[in-house]
Amino acid sequence: MAEVAKVITIIGSSPESFAKAADAAVKEASKTLRGITGADVISMSAVVENDRITQFRTTVNIAFAVER
Repeated sequence: MAEVAKVITIIGSSPESFAKAADAAVKEASKTLRGITGADVISMSAVVENDRITQFRTTVNIAFAVER
């Protein structure tokens, strides 16, 4: 039997790095989803204030198994 996955899009943010922003997205998704099987960073952006990056943001597709 083939497995089926569903994908949702989450935006994570961090004041430290893009990697931590992606990790924040996965951690937040894991609070309400079971069976996360993968994460794909779709895009990265940043908030700039006073010539400095103050917030890193990642748009992440989270894949998880469909339960039957």
